[in-house]
Amino acid sequence: MIRVVLADDEVLARQKLRQFLREEPDLEIVGEGATAAETIELVRVAKPELLFLDIRMPGMDGFDLIGELTACTLCQMPRIVFTTAYDQYAVRAFEIHAVDYLLKPFTRERFRAAVERVRQQLSGPAPKPGLTNGRPKGAGPYTTRIVFKSRGRILFLPVSEIRWIAAEENYVRISTENDTHLLRETMVHIEERLDPQMFLRVHRSSIVNLQYVKEVRTEPNGDFSVVLVNGQKIAMSRSYRSRVSEWLVHH
Repeated sequence: MIRVVLADDEVLARQKLRQFLREEPDLEIVGEGATAAETIELVRVAKPELLFLDIRMPGMDGFDLIGELTACTLCQMPRIVFTTAYDQYAVRAFEIHAVDYLLKPFTRERFRAAVERVRQQLSGPAPKPGLTNGRPKGAGPYTTRIVFKSRGRILFLPVSEIRWIAAEENYVRISTENDTHLLRETMVHIEERLDPQMFLRVHRSSIVNLQYVKEVRTEPNGDFSVVLVNGQKIAMSRSYRSRVSEWLVHH
Protein backbone atom coordinates (compact mmCIF):
# COMPACT_ATOMS: atom_id res chain seq x y z
CA MET A 1 0.00 0.00 0.00
CA ILE A 2 1.36 3.44 -0.98
CA ARG A 3 1.00 5.89 1.91
CA VAL A 4 -0.10 9.37 0.79
CA VAL A 5 -0.17 12.83 2.38
CA LEU A 6 -2.19 15.68 0.85
CA ALA A 7 -0.86 19.22 1.35
CA ASP A 8 -3.06 22.07 0.16
CA ASP A 9 -4.60 25.04 1.99
CA GLU A 10 -7.76 24.79 -0.15
CA VAL A 11 -10.36 22.41 1.28
CA LEU A 12 -11.96 21.82 -2.13
CA ALA A 13 -8.61 20.95 -3.66
CA ARG A 14 -7.98 18.27 -1.01
CA GLN A 15 -11.52 16.99 -1.49
CA LYS A 16 -10.93 16.52 -5.22
CA LEU A 17 -7.72 14.59 -4.53
CA ARG A 18 -9.55 12.37 -2.02
CA GLN A 19 -12.21 11.57 -4.62
CA PHE A 20 -9.64 10.61 -7.23
CA LEU A 21 -7.63 8.57 -4.71
CA ARG A 22 -10.68 6.47 -3.79
CA GLU A 23 -10.37 4.90 -7.24
CA GLU A 24 -6.76 3.84 -6.58
CA PRO A 25 -6.96 0.79 -4.26
CA ASP A 26 -3.21 0.66 -3.62
CA LEU A 27 -3.04 4.28 -2.35
CA GLU A 28 -3.93 5.16 1.24
CA ILE A 29 -4.28 8.69 2.62
CA VAL A 30 -2.46 8.88 5.95
CA GLY A 31 -2.76 12.63 6.54
CA GLU A 32 -3.75 16.04 5.23
CA GLY A 33 -2.01 19.37 5.85
CA ALA A 34 -3.29 22.89 5.22
CA THR A 35 -0.02 24.64 6.13
CA ALA A 36 3.66 23.99 5.59
CA ALA A 37 4.24 23.30 9.29
CA GLU A 38 1.44 20.71 9.40
CA THR A 39 2.78 19.02 6.28
CA ILE A 40 6.35 18.77 7.58
CA GLU A 41 5.10 17.21 10.82
CA LEU A 42 2.89 14.77 8.90
CA VAL A 43 5.79 13.64 6.73
CA ARG A 44 7.98 13.20 9.80
CA VAL A 45 5.39 11.13 11.70
CA ALA A 46 3.44 9.29 8.98
CA LYS A 47 6.41 8.63 6.65
CA PRO A 48 4.40 8.68 3.40
CA GLU A 49 5.83 7.41 0.12
CA LEU A 50 3.93 10.09 -1.83
CA LEU A 51 3.19 13.76 -1.15
CA PHE A 52 0.71 15.75 -3.23
CA LEU A 53 2.01 19.27 -2.63
CA ASP A 54 0.52 22.65 -3.47
CA ILE A 55 3.19 25.25 -4.26
CA ARG A 56 1.60 28.28 -2.65
CA MET A 57 0.80 27.49 0.99
CA PRO A 58 0.68 29.52 4.22
CA GLY A 59 4.04 29.75 5.97
CA MET A 60 6.32 28.86 3.06
CA ASP A 61 6.05 27.75 -0.55
CA GLY A 62 6.36 24.16 -1.71
CA PHE A 63 10.03 24.48 -2.62
CA ASP A 64 10.93 25.89 0.80
CA LEU A 65 8.96 23.04 2.35
CA ILE A 66 11.01 20.49 0.42
CA GLY A 67 14.14 22.25 1.62
CA GLU A 68 12.96 21.83 5.20
CA LEU A 69 12.23 18.15 4.63
CA THR A 70 15.68 17.52 3.18
CA ALA A 71 17.25 19.16 6.26
CA CYS A 72 15.15 17.01 8.61
CA THR A 73 17.23 14.02 9.72
CA LEU A 74 14.11 12.21 10.97
CA CYS A 75 12.13 12.70 7.76
CA GLN A 76 11.96 10.19 4.93
CA MET A 77 11.71 12.07 1.65
CA PRO A 78 8.53 11.02 -0.22
CA ARG A 79 7.95 11.21 -3.96
CA ILE A 80 6.56 14.65 -4.81
CA VAL A 81 3.66 15.46 -7.14
CA PHE A 82 3.02 19.19 -7.29
CA THR A 83 -0.56 20.41 -7.60
CA THR A 84 -0.89 24.09 -8.49
CA ALA A 85 -2.78 26.64 -10.53
CA TYR A 86 0.47 28.28 -11.65
CA ASP A 87 2.48 26.98 -14.60
CA GLN A 88 5.57 29.17 -14.06
CA TYR A 89 7.07 26.79 -11.49
CA ALA A 90 7.10 23.70 -13.72
CA VAL A 91 10.73 23.95 -14.82
CA ARG A 92 11.95 24.42 -11.25
CA ALA A 93 9.77 21.51 -10.08
CA PHE A 94 11.35 19.06 -12.49
CA GLU A 95 14.84 20.35 -11.73
CA ILE A 96 14.36 18.97 -8.21
CA HIS A 97 13.02 15.74 -9.73
CA ALA A 98 9.36 16.05 -8.84
CA VAL A 99 7.54 13.02 -10.19
CA ASP A 100 4.89 15.15 -11.85
CA TYR A 101 3.33 18.61 -12.02
CA LEU A 102 -0.47 18.71 -12.04
CA LEU A 103 -1.81 22.02 -13.26
CA LYS A 104 -5.19 22.86 -11.73
CA PRO A 105 -7.84 22.10 -12.79
CA PHE A 106 -6.53 18.66 -13.79
CA THR A 107 -8.59 15.75 -15.08
CA ARG A 108 -8.96 12.27 -13.62
CA GLU A 109 -6.95 10.90 -16.55
CA ARG A 110 -4.11 13.34 -15.89
CA PHE A 111 -4.17 12.40 -12.21
CA ARG A 112 -4.00 8.69 -13.05
CA ALA A 113 -0.99 9.30 -15.30
CA ALA A 114 0.81 10.98 -12.39
CA VAL A 115 -0.05 8.11 -10.03
CA GLU A 116 1.21 5.56 -12.53
CA ARG A 117 4.49 7.46 -12.79
CA VAL A 118 4.78 7.29 -9.00
CA ARG A 119 4.21 3.52 -9.06
CA GLN A 120 6.98 3.12 -11.62
CA GLN A 121 9.42 5.17 -9.54
CA LEU A 122 8.55 3.33 -6.33
CA SER A 123 9.56 0.09 -7.99
CA GLY A 124 13.13 1.49 -8.00
CA PRO A 125 15.39 2.65 -5.14
CA ALA A 126 13.71 4.61 -2.35
CA PRO A 127 14.65 8.29 -2.02
CA LYS A 128 16.72 9.52 0.91
CA PRO A 129 16.47 12.85 2.71
CA GLY A 130 18.88 15.58 1.68
CA LEU A 131 20.04 17.20 -1.52
CA THR A 132 22.78 16.23 -3.95
CA ASN A 133 23.82 19.04 -6.29
CA GLY A 134 20.43 20.63 -5.73
CA ARG A 135 18.56 17.36 -6.31
CA PRO A 136 16.91 15.04 -3.80
CA LYS A 137 19.20 12.13 -2.98
CA GLY A 138 18.00 8.86 -4.46
CA ALA A 139 16.00 10.63 -7.17
CA GLY A 140 18.54 9.58 -9.79
CA PRO A 141 21.62 11.59 -10.74
CA TYR A 142 20.71 12.31 -14.36
CA THR A 143 17.56 13.68 -15.90
CA THR A 144 15.61 11.78 -18.58
CA ARG A 145 13.72 14.84 -19.81
CA ILE A 146 14.16 18.60 -19.86
CA VAL A 147 11.17 20.77 -19.04
CA PHE A 148 10.94 24.34 -20.29
CA LYS A 149 8.55 26.98 -21.58
CA SER A 150 8.56 27.61 -25.34
CA ARG A 151 6.15 29.79 -27.28
CA GLY A 152 3.76 29.92 -24.35
CA ARG A 153 3.73 26.14 -23.79
CA ILE A 154 5.41 23.87 -21.26
CA LEU A 155 7.41 21.25 -23.17
CA PHE A 156 8.67 17.92 -21.82
CA LEU A 157 11.59 16.98 -24.05
CA PRO A 158 13.09 13.50 -23.63
CA VAL A 159 16.87 13.87 -23.58
CA SER A 160 17.14 10.92 -25.97
CA GLU A 161 15.76 13.22 -28.70
CA ILE A 162 18.49 15.82 -28.23
CA ARG A 163 21.20 15.68 -30.91
CA TRP A 164 23.46 18.52 -29.81
CA ILE A 165 23.57 21.48 -27.44
CA ALA A 166 25.42 24.75 -28.09
CA ALA A 167 26.18 27.75 -25.91
CA GLU A 168 24.85 31.14 -27.09
CA GLU A 169 25.93 33.87 -24.65
CA ASN A 170 23.66 33.46 -21.57
CA TYR A 171 21.59 30.75 -23.26
CA VAL A 172 21.94 27.24 -24.63
CA ARG A 173 20.42 26.04 -27.89
CA ILE A 174 19.07 22.50 -27.82
CA SER A 175 18.71 20.83 -31.21
CA THR A 176 16.52 17.83 -32.02
CA GLU A 177 15.91 16.21 -35.40
CA ASN A 178 13.37 18.80 -36.53
CA ASP A 179 13.55 21.71 -34.11
CA THR A 180 15.75 23.87 -31.88
CA HIS A 181 14.94 25.48 -28.53
CA LEU A 182 16.69 28.38 -26.79
CA LEU A 183 16.87 28.08 -22.98
CA ARG A 184 18.23 30.53 -20.45
CA GLU A 185 20.66 28.04 -18.98
CA THR A 186 24.40 27.50 -18.59
CA MET A 187 26.42 24.75 -20.25
CA VAL A 188 27.86 23.72 -16.89
CA HIS A 189 24.45 23.24 -15.30
CA ILE A 190 22.92 21.37 -18.21
CA GLU A 191 25.99 19.13 -18.54
CA GLU A 192 25.67 18.17 -14.86
CA ARG A 193 22.12 16.97 -15.50
CA LEU A 194 22.98 14.76 -18.50
CA ASP A 195 24.26 11.18 -18.40
CA PRO A 196 27.94 11.21 -19.51
CA GLN A 197 27.42 7.76 -21.02
CA MET A 198 25.04 9.42 -23.49
CA PHE A 199 26.28 13.00 -23.79
CA LEU A 200 29.82 14.29 -24.22
CA ARG A 201 31.27 17.78 -24.14
CA VAL A 202 33.30 18.11 -27.34
CA HIS A 203 34.03 21.80 -27.11
CA ARG A 204 33.78 24.59 -24.56
CA SER A 205 30.50 25.57 -26.24
CA SER A 206 29.22 22.20 -27.56
CA ILE A 207 27.75 18.95 -26.21
CA VAL A 208 26.71 16.06 -28.49
CA ASN A 209 24.48 13.07 -28.01
CA LEU A 210 26.80 10.14 -28.67
CA GLN A 211 24.09 7.95 -30.18
CA TYR A 212 23.93 10.38 -33.12
CA VAL A 213 27.71 10.60 -33.70
CA LYS A 214 28.91 9.02 -36.94
CA GLU A 215 32.62 9.89 -37.01
CA VAL A 216 35.39 12.23 -35.91
CA ARG A 217 36.96 14.09 -38.82
CA THR A 218 40.16 16.10 -39.26
CA GLU A 219 39.44 19.18 -41.37
CA PRO A 220 41.91 20.46 -44.03
CA ASN A 221 42.96 23.30 -41.73
CA GLY A 222 43.89 20.81 -39.01
CA ASP A 223 40.84 21.43 -36.81
CA PHE A 224 38.64 18.56 -35.62
CA SER A 225 34.90 18.10 -35.94
CA VAL A 226 32.29 15.57 -34.89
CA VAL A 227 30.06 14.45 -37.75
CA LEU A 228 26.52 13.45 -36.83
CA VAL A 229 24.48 10.80 -38.63
CA ASN A 230 22.58 13.51 -40.54
CA GLY A 231 25.86 14.94 -41.85
CA GLN A 232 25.94 17.96 -39.56
CA LYS A 233 29.39 18.93 -38.27
CA ILE A 234 30.08 20.14 -34.72
CA ALA A 235 33.45 21.75 -33.94
CA MET A 236 35.55 19.73 -31.50
CA SER A 237 38.48 20.81 -29.35
CA ARG A 238 41.70 18.83 -29.69
CA SER A 239 41.59 17.83 -26.01
CA TYR A 240 38.28 15.98 -26.53
CA ARG A 241 39.31 14.01 -29.62
CA SER A 242 40.61 10.93 -27.80
CA ARG A 243 37.47 10.61 -25.67
CA VAL A 244 35.16 10.63 -28.69
CA SER A 245 37.40 8.34 -30.72
CA GLU A 246 37.55 5.86 -27.85
CA TRP A 247 33.76 5.83 -27.63
CA LEU A 248 33.46 5.18 -31.38
CA VAL A 249 35.87 2.22 -31.15
CA HIS A 250 33.77 0.57 -28.44
CA HIS A 251 30.45 1.19 -30.19
